[in-house]
Amino acid sequence: MTSVAANPLDVQPVRRVLFRYLFPSMIGMMLMAVNYVVDAVMVGNKLGALSLAGINLASPVYTLFVGISIWVGVGGATLYSQRMGAGERERARQIFTHSVILIIALTAIVCVTALTFHEPLVFALGANAETAPYASAYLNVFLVFGLVLTLENACSIFVRNDGSPTLAMSALITTAVSNFIMNFIMLYILGWGLREIAYGTMIAAGLGFLVLSIHFFQRKNNLKLVKFRFEKALFLITIALGFPSFLVELGISIFTIAHNVAFSWLLGTDGVAAFSVINYVHTMMLLLFLGLGQGVQPVISYFHGARAADKKREALRLSIITGTAVGFVFMILGQTGANVIIQVFGNLPEQVAELATTGIRLFFLSYLFLGLNFVAMTYFQSIGHVKKAVLITAGRGIVFMLLFLFTLPAVFDSANAAWFAVPLAEVTVAALLVLYYFTAKNKS
Repeated sequence: MTSVAANPLDVQPVRRVLFRYLFPSMIGMMLMAVNYVVDAVMVGNKLGALSLAGINLASPVYTLFVGISIWVGVGGATLYSQRMGAGERERARQIFTHSVILIIALTAIVCVTALTFHEPLVFALGANAETAPYASAYLNVFLVFGLVLTLENACSIFVRNDGSPTLAMSALITTAVSNFIMNFIMLYILGWGLREIAYGTMIAAGLGFLVLSIHFFQRKNNLKLVKFRFEKALFLITIALGFPSFLVELGISIFTIAHNVAFSWLLGTDGVAAFSVINYVHTMMLLLFLGLGQGVQPVISYFHGARAADKKREALRLSIITGTAVGFVFMILGQTGANVIIQVFGNLPEQVAELATTGIRLFFLSYLFLGLNFVAMTYFQSIGHVKKAVLITAGRGIVFMLLFLFTLPAVFDSANAAWFAVPLAEVTVAALLVLYYFTAKNKS
């Protein structure tokens, strides 16, 4: 009988195993975020505004695919790590198999439905007669090959949870770098268009999946497909546990739409242009903190399943310190380097540059508290306290953000007050978390 090697989570110090998961996840997500911005810059510069509009119009479908993979992936992987922590390796494999089949089924439903109602969908996304051909060219490829994207993203989460965070990071790097190289070749050397760019994105995801597949041939791998049997209870708990992560994706869309509306109303075209700069930067920062959460989740879930309460508390403490430190660094960067950040986006009109500079300095205050809130959300999600995770996510990303965004400018009679909406939403949720902690501590 083959002996199973000791899991590093069982034998190594908490600090060592936490950072082994944390930093590769953050670096990988940061590179994906940079790749997202570079993609937009390259397409806009080479193919023009209509092509860039086509990508933007199709982006909700891309977000939906990412949302599906994160929803099921994080939900299933949380259960997977809990069972691994409890020593139930066969049950963990059943959870992995169940999650893979669920992702395939959900992706197929979305793709078939969207392809069936393709033309109405394109116009429902906001296209007009001029932009519809560009959106269609990009969207069709995603709908035919969307499964590559969802499986690659979900398997990255499971591979990280199965003890290979560095390999998961390598897959993200492979996807980002290969996508950039193919886009450069297709746009600047071969002179191709949007359809080919979409194929390049799918090929890049496929290459990332090939890197992930290395894990399945390693001796320590426990991710094996077993006989599938649909379990309603498992389906519901997977969806419930993964919902906070899906809500983060939904919150990004609500954040963008709400701020576009608010700044269009308050400052007109210049305000929307200034916000678009900050939106790109904030997306990068948000993905970095999302990487922080994805790095924390496998460790907390495993310790929870193993009933290692002391290790779980230590991992939470170190995660909060790390998240707060990262947020502090980026807050300082916003205060001291706002002008440099603005210059990355080219020679903006003076009024737009001034608005964006002010916006960065005010908006970046939110990063002082974003790390704490993301870690807390991930912690509650990882131990199965879904309602608390949902309240944190909905509070910071939707409810308080919308409340402050549409009341502060009126109360203070200043358009600049809108930049405080997100910082105040984050600090409100952080304060409620601190209050909850001390209340719970006094009761225990």
